[in-house]
Amino acid sequence: MKFWDSSALLPLLVEQPTTAATMAIMARDPSVLVWWATEIECASALARLECEGGLDEAATTSAFDRLHQLAASWHEIDASDAVRETAIRLLRVHPLRAADASQLAAAFIAAERRPSSLELVTLDLRLAAAARKEGFVLIDLQSAQ
Repeated sequence: MKFWDSSALLPLLVEQPTTAATMAIMARDPSVLVWWATEIECASALARLECEGGLDEAATTSAFDRLHQLAASWHEIDASDAVRETAIRLLRVHPLRAADASQLAAAFIAAERRPSSLELVTLDLRLAAAARKEGFVLIDLQSAQ
């Protein structure tokens, strides 16, 4: 099981340069672990693409359908005091935004505070840098193509 950042899930929903690599990783290990707001983050990205003209109505509908199917099968780390406390610590240590710190904190708690025990899949460079410094094993989608 791997922890998936929203940025890494988006190529599963809409065609992007890393779609093939992302699908290959998912095919090898279809167990997806995410934080509780991942579906909201993915929906936000899809809505932004639609508003900016990157997706037409049909493509947006298909992408939301894929999101709902994926969300029905993934495992979520719920919001908790431990996630919140860890996110606050991460904000003081790394140049992260609140959502990224919360997401990384959820991964940290999912790894039972042993980040080297959990692989993290992300396309977000800032999140990847913080995760690497925290000791997570990163799946590099850029070189997996």
